[in-house]
Amino acid sequence: MNVKLKVEGMMINVISVYAPQVGCEMEEKETFWSDLDKVVEGVPRNKRLVIGTDCNGHIGDGFRVRNVEGQMVVDFAERMEMAVVNTYFKKKEDHKVMYTSEGRCTQVDYVLCGKCNLKEIGDNTVVLAGDSVAKQHRMVVCRMVLEVKKKSGRVRTERRIRWWNLKEKECSVRFREEVRQGLSGGEEVLDDCGTTAEVIMETARKVLGVTSGNRKEDKETWWWNEEVQESRRRKRLEKQNWDRQSDEKSRQERKEMQQQVKRDVVKAKEKAYEELYERLNTKEGEKDVYRLARQRDRAGKDELQVKAIKDGDENVLISGESVLRRWREY
Repeated sequence: MNVKLKVEGMMINVISVYAPQVGCEMEEKETFWSDLDKVVEGVPRNKRLVIGTDCNGHIGDGFRVRNVEGQMVVDFAERMEMAVVNTYFKKKEDHKVMYTSEGRCTQVDYVLCGKCNLKEIGDNTVVLAGDSVAKQHRMVVCRMVLEVKKKSGRVRTERRIRWWNLKEKECSVRFREEVRQGLSGGEEVLDDCGTTAEVIMETARKVLGVTSGNRKEDKETWWWNEEVQESRRRKRLEKQNWDRQSDEKSRQERKEMQQQVKRDVVKAKEKAYEELYERLNTKEGEKDVYRLARQRDRAGKDELQVKAIKDGDENVLISGESVLRRWREY
């Protein structure tokens, strides 16, 4: 089983495998490891890779003496420049035993990762001695600690053309004139759909402008007015005053300011909804309702934008530019 996980913009490939048992034919075992080689080679070297395997073998450095099946695990790890993290650090006896049967204890389940990512796992792979997920087997837990860059308060999105500026008469007239000039200003009349679309898009970017690509966290602020903004500004000032002085007077002033902001917010919402209800029978009012519904729908989703697609080599693309390029190729 091969699973790709996207965690905070980082791609992690997790592979779960079950190797042939000791009594199986050597040809079957060699075929298994050969197939696993092909799967791992399909994962880019710069991507994180974790393999959880029941290899039915002893590699010797941790528990019991190495056997043929364990040697195959070691050879595989050397070929792929991976580390067997179970045995990379010294552990207690209870943190090694993964399989018990009739008084016999063995270590046959292993977790492998790229040597370049070993620092993210460290000594965080252990066996839970008191927890069994299946008869005779114990759970192996591997914890990864990823360094995530601190996110700013803004969400980065694709830069988009400000098509809504066409509502303004001046922009609309200028846009039509420049598109007409761009389509007929050359030596030859453009009759190719792709070229025509390119001229229109380039003219739109020039005349109408594009968004910055920065967007704050999605909040329902369509009903804000100047009074609410001024109240929030005074609230921040009172908070700063409280942080500096921390006396009873500043605490009371801050508390009163918080109550005032709540009252201003309630008034602003009531006024905005009254105006919205009055405009419901108009075309602009319908647009406001749909806009509000879309905003609330986005706010209720775990992720505001999910863009991922595979390229021709089955690699997962997550950046917006690479996703668009792949769709054009498709």
